[in-house]
Amino acid sequence: MKRWLLLVALLALAWQWWPLPVPAVQGPPPPVATPDDDLVAPVQRDLQDGPRFVIDGIAARALAEYTAYARVLSTERYRLGRTASLAPLDFALGWGRMTDAAVVDRLDIHQGGRWYYWRYQGAPPLPEDEIVRSSANTHLIPANRAVAKALARAKAGRRVTLRGYLVELAASDGWHWRSSLRRDDSGDGACELLYVQAVTFP
Repeated sequence: MKRWLLLVALLALAWQWWPLPVPAVQGPPPPVATPDDDLVAPVQRDLQDGPRFVIDGIAARALAEYTAYARVLSTERYRLGRTASLAPLDFALGWGRMTDAAVVDRLDIHQGGRWYYWRYQGAPPLPEDEIVRSSANTHLIPANRAVAKALARAKAGRRVTLRGYLVELAASDGWHWRSSLRRDDSGDGACELLYVQAVTFP
């Protein structure tokens, strides 16, 4: 019995600490370069005909260059299914007044099923439309092993800068996954799908 318990404990640890998968990328796009100024919101440059490349055999198209200067509000690891092999991590990110601990501490924030949820008791710490505009759930596709390791180090409360492309994926079997290109949307389709080329912790 003790051996079974030990085996179960070891499997649980392996499940928790197994390294993030890194999808194979063919023809990666050029690095996104943005200023290192202390900016307070994501910077996005939409692309009319962005670079096309392949991620794990799936056609990818860059929709916009994107740099997120943000606070990590929450993280969620995914391990099963096609989306988990492509984007094993989601970050709920906040910017503007959603980086203020006095604001964030009044919100109950959690993630699940590729969604980001928040709620509060009593009066909201910020107007609800500002919370929507100043935070987002972001699906993260690591460009390489170094990026994956850096993403795995991020914890709630930490400041982070993410650089890369908002992308659209289209598989030959009809499966499709597309990033939002707006910061003021919510609900289905409102998450950012980010091919992450660089991670820094200011």
